Amino acid sequence: MTTLAEWLAERPFGLAMSSGFFSFYAHTGMLSALIGRGLAPAHVAGSSAGALVAGAWAAGLAPEELAAELQRVRREDFWDPSVGAGLLAGKKFDALLREMLPLDRIEACTVPVRISVFDILRRRTQILVRGDLPRAIRASCAVPGMFQPVWIDRRPYWDGGILDRAGIAEMPAGRLLFHHIAAPAPWSRSEPALPERTDMVSLVLEKLPRPHPWAMDVGRRAVGIAREATERALDQRVDAGVVRRIAS
Repeated sequence: MTTLAEWLAERPFGLAMSSGFFSFYAHTGMLSALIGRGLAPAHVAGSSAGALVAGAWAAGLAPEELAAELQRVRREDFWDPSVGAGLLAGKKFDALLREMLPLDRIEACTVPVRISVFDILRRRTQILVRGDLPRAIRASCAVPGMFQPVWIDRRPYWDGGILDRAGIAEMPAGRLLFHHIAAPAPWSRSEPALPERTDMVSLVLEKLPRPHPWAMDVGRRAVGIAREATERALDQRVDAGVVRRIAS
């Protein structure tokens, strides 16, 4: 039996981060703990909040830098109500991402990244591996009802978590760490079952603070709580391919 840290250090691994309303704070804290231990994933993927953190890190933004950027964000920085198929137009969110990210092309990222989005017309998940990075992240984070659809190549997209809650769609075979946010999606009444996959370990940090647009300070606390919980989790024993639920 090896610890999670030892399992990750054995060979290259991928990292996938799930959707979860404003859980980019928790994902950032988790990633900070990994990088602090020298456990950098070889490739990353994410859906919704997971896509934001995966894309930002792959573009060259260190977890500490991302945490600092997120801690400065206020609701008015992305709040732009407008008439349309959703409360917010998303233009402020787009500007925020473009100011934050070091790169604006997915294919230019220093680490391969996959962004999960929901194709509204085809009603299926699509994985973006090239194109405009801020727009791809904004599409993956476009929660129905809250954000208006994001148009990419003349097609409208919504939140990747609609069908790909885990953010692992089309991830290549191989060792995978999956960071799961233990909370239902806004459009779901129940906690989804954890995905099953060969050679995958799921890290579930439970009872994290639940941030939202009117409680951004809660999210800022979540960064530190998730970092500390991940540090403890890395020293726990784990079997490759077996899900372990690790409470925060």
